[in-house]
Amino acid sequence: MEGLGLLHLNWQILVMLAVGGVFIYLGIAKKVEPYLLVPMGSGVILANLPLSPISDISQGGLFAVLAKHGILTVELFPLLIFIGVGAMIDFGPFLERPYTVLLGAAAQFGIFGTFLIAYLLGAGLFNWFDFSFKDAAAIGVIGSADGPTSIYVSTMLGSKYAPSIIVAAYSYMALVPIIQPPVMRLLTTKEERAIKMPTTKVGKISKTTRVLFPIVVILVVGLIAPPAIPLIGALMFGNLLRECGVLNSLSTTAQGEMANIVTILLGLAVGGMMTAMPQQITLTGGETFEMAGFLQPATLMVFALGIVAFALDTAAGVMFGKLLCRLSGRKINPLIGAAGISAFPMSARVVQKEGLKANRYSHLLMHAAGANTAGQIASVVAGGALLMLVKAFA
Repeated sequence: MEGLGLLHLNWQILVMLAVGGVFIYLGIAKKVEPYLLVPMGSGVILANLPLSPISDISQGGLFAVLAKHGILTVELFPLLIFIGVGAMIDFGPFLERPYTVLLGAAAQFGIFGTFLIAYLLGAGLFNWFDFSFKDAAAIGVIGSADGPTSIYVSTMLGSKYAPSIIVAAYSYMALVPIIQPPVMRLLTTKEERAIKMPTTKVGKISKTTRVLFPIVVILVVGLIAPPAIPLIGALMFGNLLRECGVLNSLSTTAQGEMANIVTILLGLAVGGMMTAMPQQITLTGGETFEMAGFLQPATLMVFALGIVAFALDTAAGVMFGKLLCRLSGRKINPLIGAAGISAFPMSARVVQKEGLKANRYSHLLMHAAGANTAGQIASVVAGGALLMLVKAFA
């Protein structure tokens, strides 16, 4: 009877089974990141069933193998996803409005602001939570508003909160329409939100420019922030597949079949890492990766800090947008600064919606899309800078 799962049920397991059910519900009923939350919720349930061998690496458990080889050892899944993301993104709106790179850079403030807060709460001033210097940096990367970047940086740093950080990053990306508008309205006047920006001629970017752009970005970012090379390389390689015009089948595969398969495996792997109790996975070479239990005060604080990160991103982008608004003689709507975060394309749509509320003749979508795609690049650079910072001071 010892092998009967019912005899090993406890409240922690029941809570985690409920969490898995909530993820599946949100994905199906509310359509919140369904491609990730449904596999993730299924993974949580399967991993937390009593005596489940699926997350036990010693028994060849599927989830443990996926986590070990797809996330923790070689970071395969986030890089493959970034190839697909790069193939999906049109950087045209950004290339038509190069100044939006400043908005993308400003909107990464949440990464470093949250890093500082997490450090003060943990290893720094207060010592209230079990956050090491590396954990604090990994928590800060939630502010990248980018799932693959959060996965890559948190696992490269070896944070025991990596599963929670990944879940928070993807969850809050889906909640951008709820998190951003209050911050945008708080920091701007109705008159500022009503500013109508001039339309630009769509499609004026030449094919040569579009092809050279990903190559130039790889070279520039690679020389500035070497730790970001895998991420920016994957992203820009995917974009090169899209723009070169001779690899349409590869671009379609990267956007479709490959991205879908990797998303399924990633969701199951992350869900399998979300267990009630702490666990360890032995990596190649004998090192162990420690993962914090999901039902701990420190883990719950990670989710709270994730909201702070997104709010700081939005606030910094909007405030820099207000500065550009003033410098341009009120020709730039400060709302587009909120789209500088990497939550593409949700944030650009939020900006468009808020702009229309203030002025029904104002269409900010393409301007916001420029800032949004700039934020995609800026978040990767910020992630690489964070890795360099930790390496220098840890």
